[in-house]
Amino acid sequence: MKQSLQLRLGQHLTMTPQLQQAIRLLQLSTLELKNEIQEALDSNTMLETEEEGNTREELNGANQQSTQESGNSGDNEAVSPQNDTNNETELAAEPNTIPEELGVDSGWDDVYDSTLPPSSGASSNDRPDNDFLTQRRTTRSLYDYLVWQLNLTPFGDSDHLIATAIIDGIDEDGYLKASLEDILHGLDEENLGVEEVEAVLHRIQQFEPPGVGARDPRECLLLQLKQCRPQPALELAIKLVGDHFELLAQQDHVQIKRRLKINDTKLAEVTKLIRSMAPRPGSLVAESEPEYIVPDVFVTKREGNWHVDLNPDSTPRLRINPEYASLIRRADNSNDNNYLKNHMQEARWFIKSLISRNVTLLRVATKITEFQRGFFEHGPEAMRPLVLRDIAEALDMHESTISRVTTQKYMHTPRGTFEFKYFFSSHVGTTTGGECSAIAIRALIKKLIAAEKPEKPLSDNKLAGILADQGIKVARRTVAKYRESMAIPPSNERKRLI
Repeated sequence: MKQSLQLRLGQHLTMTPQLQQAIRLLQLSTLELKNEIQEALDSNTMLETEEEGNTREELNGANQQSTQESGNSGDNEAVSPQNDTNNETELAAEPNTIPEELGVDSGWDDVYDSTLPPSSGASSNDRPDNDFLTQRRTTRSLYDYLVWQLNLTPFGDSDHLIATAIIDGIDEDGYLKASLEDILHGLDEENLGVEEVEAVLHRIQQFEPPGVGARDPRECLLLQLKQCRPQPALELAIKLVGDHFELLAQQDHVQIKRRLKINDTKLAEVTKLIRSMAPRPGSLVAESEPEYIVPDVFVTKREGNWHVDLNPDSTPRLRINPEYASLIRRADNSNDNNYLKNHMQEARWFIKSLISRNVTLLRVATKITEFQRGFFEHGPEAMRPLVLRDIAEALDMHESTISRVTTQKYMHTPRGTFEFKYFFSSHVGTTTGGECSAIAIRALIKKLIAAEKPEKPLSDNKLAGILADQGIKVARRTVAKYRESMAIPPSNERKRLI
């Protein structure tokens, strides 16, 4: 074999830095995109927001106007130089001494001006520089609430130490997960026993909220019932929870009526009282920081048609700084000029990638709205089966692009705020040869269960039969899977007397 040179033509796809940047911005959520934009603003001197540019232009215009006015005032001063003398006289006439004594009923503001001048008739909350985020109260946890009550309760030194250890062992739901032996072992005190720990626990169980410090659901319900106000069904409820809790958990109404010797009406009163208790008392106190979702698009109905609009507050509008751009000289190859040129090119790529992201996001959201028009008109029961391939073929895009667009992107609709992924679901066949969305099936199951009789709930097999009568072929196991995904208990646990 001898070596030779050959020419060969071919095509291949290359991931340019611009394309990589566009793809990366496309898959970012709104919060991540804001952070990315802020980093670009901090690192690129050519980029600025439109608000910053407008503010700078207003300041420049105001400076030019003040310069012209100062020049005109200079001419006036040349005509009447006595103005300086009058100003000096006025300054000298101002009181500059502090009185030795003030009246008893007088205040500082009666004599001297405040350092912060009041706004024209507006309250402090109406000031533009008021930061509402600094006025938010911090979240309160169950642990903080129990410690606060502990500090208000008279305890001895050893009892206070035991109470602190007990509170440390209470979880967010209000249950004591650590055993009394483990608490005593962790204290490492020789003069203490399990009896002292249990005595302190009984005092902790009298704290708010009722039921806190319980070791199991039975004890939690008993603590709450014993703190209730007297009422007719209270004694029977305490007896049912204390002596026949297993029958209550199994919903064995026949055995409960036999053991307590009551009828259906009395049993309904007892169970109603027990159901009014909180099985997780810690959730009544513990507070969590609210998490707000910023929608990427808004879907509204105007003149009988559904319209999709981008959220203008989700991303700031960027532009190139005209003052820095005017400093670039084409024929100059100095380091400073090359620095400005590179930043100019990066700024253009970044703005172009943002525009491409917004256009793609709007196209996908519009196409989803067209496919799921029945959902917006009639609710989840009219949801159509939809997969990524359907949107990709309709927009002539790749499925991976649709997947990036629909991840962590949210749509605000008259029926609530949903992630784009919510509108994509699998399907099952119907007797007429069509398809039914899994979301629509879940909505139908939820509707049927909500309308069932409490004393005779619908089983999974019965639900499958009702759906089959409506033309939806779904197995009993599928109904059970959809029911469990919605956190709905089975029929034997849903049975009620009222």
